[in-house]
Amino acid sequence: MKNNIKQILLKIAVCLPLCAIIVLSMFFYIQKKTEKIHEYNQAQEVYFKKFTGNLKQHISIPLQEAGLSKEETNTIVKKLDTVLNMRRLAPRDKYLLTLDEQDNFKMLVVTKDFSRYYVAKKGEDLVAGISDISVQTRTRFAKGKIKSSLFASMQEAGLKPSFIVDFTDVFSWTVDFNTDTRSGDSFACYWQEDYTVDGQTLNETILAAYYDGLSVGKTYAIRFEDEFYDEKGKFSKKMFLKSPISFRGVRITSRFSYGRMHPILRIRRPHLGIDYAAPVGTPVESVADGTVIFKGYKGGFGNYMEVSHPNNYVSCYGHLKSFAKNTNKGSRIRQGQTIAYVGSTGLSTGPHLDFRLRQGSKYIDFLNNKNRSSAVREIPAEKREEFNKIKEEYLKILNKE
Repeated sequence: MKNNIKQILLKIAVCLPLCAIIVLSMFFYIQKKTEKIHEYNQAQEVYFKKFTGNLKQHISIPLQEAGLSKEETNTIVKKLDTVLNMRRLAPRDKYLLTLDEQDNFKMLVVTKDFSRYYVAKKGEDLVAGISDISVQTRTRFAKGKIKSSLFASMQEAGLKPSFIVDFTDVFSWTVDFNTDTRSGDSFACYWQEDYTVDGQTLNETILAAYYDGLSVGKTYAIRFEDEFYDEKGKFSKKMFLKSPISFRGVRITSRFSYGRMHPILRIRRPHLGIDYAAPVGTPVESVADGTVIFKGYKGGFGNYMEVSHPNNYVSCYGHLKSFAKNTNKGSRIRQGQTIAYVGSTGLSTGPHLDFRLRQGSKYIDFLNNKNRSSAVREIPAEKREEFNKIKEEYLKILNKE
């Protein structure tokens, strides 16, 4: 019995090293195989760097900022120009640039309206083309009350900043969002939007809206033939905007006065305008259609501009940081067009716009000017029935609980 046990133990002792060698061999084989598979997978993977944004500047700038040379950028832009007129690009259009891990160009895609325009690397060549986007349309509705500010309250209702700006533009002739908004005021808007199957919103068009304020009452805007009218069919566009600056954290710090204490000179002197305090760089808009008659530096006003308007009116803009493009002397200006940017040049204690309005040689208190609320025209008699049908439909939607 003892001999049998000894024989078994002896066999085990002999076999153990052999088993260990087999196990270790299998381990190293599997490890080596795994490493080869990993190396193969790494060789098959392609790493891409992506750069996206809006075309607020020429498309060549983001390409060069991503590391592409000037020569390669020019070649890509020239190829893109074969399928897309570069002069039609707007700041809202989007781009997607793709590079590989060695920073070699792979593809550029520009999304404009309902199409995608692309340039791609194929071998050693560049190819360009157009891919249409599947677009659907829907209508949406939102309403709410003002708590802290119009901007914050509309964002709380799920509205995007760009849409809020569109909303305030609709009421630019009837509501001054710098001075007329109050806590407890309410708003409603009904709009149509185009969107892609992946949920991206491409375009939003306000169809109808109202602003109900303690200061201004309830004012409606109904879209009809691409213009906005109130519920009585009067054209919403007035001779002058309510303010030369859209609401964006702007406040009036000094009003029209014949005896204001000057903050720098410390003497009483007339202040025949309105001061709008705003961050440096805030866009300044022309309050009416007109022509630039002065652009340059003017003493205490610093950088200064004057725009002439019908009926012998002239609007004046002082302490500007800089001027917008295409606003030279003699340039035609549209109402609401950005003409300059808020600054603090000249005799100024801080960034603000000194805005003035005169008729002939007499300066006028803009905040009390009757022409800020005079309707230009009404719905023609032959269109009245069509307008009324649309109006009733929209008012029912706006005023629903």
